[in-house]
Amino acid sequence: MPTRRDFLKLAGLGAGAAALPSCVRALRAETASPKPNFVFILIDDMGWRDVGCYGSRFFETPNIDRLASQGMRFTDGYAACPVCSPTRLSILTGKYPARVHLTNYLVGQRWPDNSPLRPVEWRREMPPEEVTLAEALKPAGYVSACIGKWHLDSKLPGTLPGAQGFDVVVAQVPNKTDKQASGFTDKAVEFIRTNKDKPFFLYLAHHSVHIGLEATPDLVEKYQKRVRPDDPQNNPTYGGMVECVDNSVGRVMAALDDLGLAERTIFVFLSDNGGLSMKEGAKTPATSNLPLRAGKGHVYEGGVREPWIIRWPGVVRPGSTCSVPVSSVDFYPTFLEIAGVGGDPAHVVDGEGIVPLLKQAGGLKREAIFWHYPHYSNQGGLPAGAVRQGDFKLIEFYEDNHVELYNLRDDIGEQRNLAGQMPDKAAALRDRLHEWLKAVGAQMPERNPNYDPSKPPYKNPKAAPDSWQTAQTDAPEGYAWGE
Repeated sequence: MPTRRDFLKLAGLGAGAAALPSCVRALRAETASPKPNFVFILIDDMGWRDVGCYGSRFFETPNIDRLASQGMRFTDGYAACPVCSPTRLSILTGKYPARVHLTNYLVGQRWPDNSPLRPVEWRREMPPEEVTLAEALKPAGYVSACIGKWHLDSKLPGTLPGAQGFDVVVAQVPNKTDKQASGFTDKAVEFIRTNKDKPFFLYLAHHSVHIGLEATPDLVEKYQKRVRPDDPQNNPTYGGMVECVDNSVGRVMAALDDLGLAERTIFVFLSDNGGLSMKEGAKTPATSNLPLRAGKGHVYEGGVREPWIIRWPGVVRPGSTCSVPVSSVDFYPTFLEIAGVGGDPAHVVDGEGIVPLLKQAGGLKREAIFWHYPHYSNQGGLPAGAVRQGDFKLIEFYEDNHVELYNLRDDIGEQRNLAGQMPDKAAALRDRLHEWLKAVGAQMPERNPNYDPSKPPYKNPKAAPDSWQTAQTDAPEGYAWGE
């Protein structure tokens, strides 16, 4: 019985080649028009407002800003989950984390001793049978590199990137008080130079700007001087980390320019979840996502709305913006469409190709995007699901099944719950969420028959998330974006 990987091998050059009358003509077309390269830079825990072109006054991101000026900046770009591993899965497979049952970061264990819900036993690795972007692109001659953080493996065979289609894997480099950002970038540039004559897919996934926070003394001092009392973004160490990943973006851009590859390279910049705006360890909160509500670990906007930038020279209009909601599940079908690669029909893809948005030639067919996070997060987030359809977003909290409804066009900060004022709208979106949860086979947390509301969630108070006691949720006095 052929496997999905067997199908990919048989597919050859995919749908683009199948449309031609002969292999010879396909090869000639390949020679005449080289396939585009893909560079995907993924930042760990960077918030939506941590970049200059998204409104930050504190962080300096000239290279990321330049990338946006040369491409398209998505104002409503989302991660498929408010924590890291599930979003990484969604990027590489095009599937919602709920479908694969990988809905939390791999080693997440922060479940209260006494809570209304029992723990959900989610998957602790990306299943080896999943077909990744690297595998799907391989029949078209692509060489792929995974440099940096993988965070999708376990002790099971076949869960490391080398077994998931990546030809070059770099997991560790010497650290220079920058979470290995400069070393990973060295390896990324080396990969580009080595493979400049082949179509390539570079997946550069930084450990930055995740805790523990670290930066060189000179960068900490630089951002300490930039702190101002009316700006909620005020962490000097985190500022240094943001600058390091911005430098990484600039170096990769420069390498593409120097080799004459920029014009045929699709360049993506994204974060895997919202910024850490709660207390979680030393030197935190790391950032503020205001005006978005909350941050990492929450299904509110601060936890899932991301800096989302795509540069595609000759196709994407420089300096353009797009306000259509998009999700990290959309990269898989988008890359395959751009590369002219036919996917395995047995591989379910939840995302939708966004080429019409990039070309500004049309919209998307889908009506809604979804989230499912059935866990208690380290940052104090509660088990919940969410759906966004048009301007409206509904959140259902699984502890008591209460819902919150927001009009994001009028209330990006999710401060005015409209569920009571618009019961029909809330009911319709709740039904839509439930239909989706059933369709993808989502794991739902069960009621805990031993729950005692008179007792604290944790037997040992020190085991509770820091953020349950301390959270940065309010804007400082005099706060006003855009000044």
